[in-house]
Amino acid sequence: MKRYRRILLTGAAGALGGSLRPKLKDLCETLRVTDLADLGAGEGEELVQADLEDAAAVDAMMEGVDAVAHFGGIMRDDWEALLGANVVGVYNLYKAARRHGVKRIVYASSNHATGFYRTDEVISAAQPTRPDSLYGVTKTWGENLSRLWFDRYGMETAALRIGSCMKAPRDLRALATWLSYGDLERLVRACLTAPVVGHSIVFGASANALSWWDNTGAAHIGYHPQDSAEDYRKALEARLPPLDLTDRAVIYQGGAWARVPDD
Repeated sequence: MKRYRRILLTGAAGALGGSLRPKLKDLCETLRVTDLADLGAGEGEELVQADLEDAAAVDAMMEGVDAVAHFGGIMRDDWEALLGANVVGVYNLYKAARRHGVKRIVYASSNHATGFYRTDEVISAAQPTRPDSLYGVTKTWGENLSRLWFDRYGMETAALRIGSCMKAPRDLRALATWLSYGDLERLVRACLTAPVVGHSIVFGASANALSWWDNTGAAHIGYHPQDSAEDYRKALEARLPPLDLTDRAVIYQGGAWARVPDD
């Protein structure tokens, strides 16, 4: 039996949403995919084109939805754009989800919510956020809003502080932050199928030998990564120069986002 009648996947045109799109269909009778672009609808899918800033459109796309994988939004340090997609859009989504009786949301947060912790630290989700950018600030907003919705209304959220999600790690920082597409799927599926989620923050990383993030507090989710950046270490170290230990991108977990921007 399918676990859900209908799952809504936002940001389905993006790299992460696009990688998840074919992987979630066996969990539901219908996968509703949405983005600004016309993605076309495949077998077992419904397509809804909607702007997250449009409250009425978001409310309409939430009708009949049981669970949401929210991967919509933008990743850049531009406040005007962030305000619409990552702040107003997230509020519209949670408001509509409550009105339509959605029980669970998987929210794509980011490791940039804690990017100003140092790389010689290992942190847990119980520690305060330390965003490295306005982008990171908007992700802490989403985490806090989802916490309010759980405490006030009982709507479950698994907030995923996603690391460097790509086919293969591209730099030495990613030896600690890499999340493979395969492990992203395992993480999202675990969050959608765990018996109880409550309000959980889960660091999104593969089973890397080098780690800055302690996920033991989210053991109830049942996420078991299978890939590791260690398989790429020798090739990366042979190709790239040694780390500059005075560089803020090396000192802080947020990498280049922790550098002082040019105003």
